[in-house]
Amino acid sequence: MNEPKNRPAGLAAIDREMARQHADALTSFRQNTAEARKAAASIRQTGRLLLLGMGGSHAVGRAVEPLYRALGVDALATPLSEQLGQPLPLDGRTVIVTSQSGESAEVVRWFKEVGAGPDIFGLTLEGGSFLARTASCLVGAGGTELAFAATRSLTVTLALHLAILAALGEDPAPAVAALEAPQDCDIAAALAVLGGVDTIVTSGRRLQGIAEALALGLTELSRLPCFSLEGGQLRHGPMEMLGPKIGVVLFRGNDPTSELVTAMALSVVETGAPLVIFDASGQLPVAGAVTLAFRPASGMGAIFAMLPVAQRLMIAFADSRIDNAGTPVRTTKITRSE
Repeated sequence: MNEPKNRPAGLAAIDREMARQHADALTSFRQNTAEARKAAASIRQTGRLLLLGMGGSHAVGRAVEPLYRALGVDALATPLSEQLGQPLPLDGRTVIVTSQSGESAEVVRWFKEVGAGPDIFGLTLEGGSFLARTASCLVGAGGTELAFAATRSLTVTLALHLAILAALGEDPAPAVAALEAPQDCDIAAALAVLGGVDTIVTSGRRLQGIAEALALGLTELSRLPCFSLEGGQLRHGPMEMLGPKIGVVLFRGNDPTSELVTAMALSVVETGAPLVIFDASGQLPVAGAVTLAFRPASGMGAIFAMLPVAQRLMIAFADSRIDNAGTPVRTTKITRSE
């Protein structure tokens, strides 16, 4: 009864990916300067950016969408499958297609239907992939992620966006500092408060993209129906579901939306729903919530600080619920069918 649980092979594989993600992200940021400048020049010329991807790649698009908008870019992230079925016009837009494998079914079909072009770029982890052969690409260090749920691939792809944002004039120093000196947080209390829930809802405002990435990973690894709702969308009706069996995870940064996240946190506490807050706002903790506190940060600095800890929480949560977490039973790492 007291024997420790063996680490599932799938989680051990994720551990290996996470152990190198900071170093690979820094290398990716520093080695893609030339391609980042090309993408940035296109974005400056068009002033409009369409971010296309699936799964974790789409969550990355959602995470960086507000960062491009803050620089005056008309940026929109949409699933590549949606662009295939209900396409937005591409004229006058820079397009960034993200696929960590560069081989997803939607990526292959989209390029076969649309073709390449001077304002179409790719982000991938695999330099020999279909995407890298077809479009001008920023290529992340370390090669394809082998473990199932996205961890290193998210961090590395975000670092590729950081290179583009820096070429557009964004100061990369806070984000680089977060990668060079990761901040640790004890997740034990957060894991404990979520111990009896049937599902988890993640939510944010300007950090909504990271909330969506966490919800995807939680679902993939725990096989529970976890999902994400932007803070305003959660407020408009779905709060009816909240109660002791529905866990909530909020992301609060040091930005103008932090007070809205605080107001949501207070409302969640009133419902009796277990609440965890990833908090880089620099504000006082919310009574009744488990707070994972980070140094005050916003934008990519907050993302790089919070993401590894969120990954650790999703892995620990899944490991506490099922025996073979990290080994998919209904999907594959690279989705080759639509």
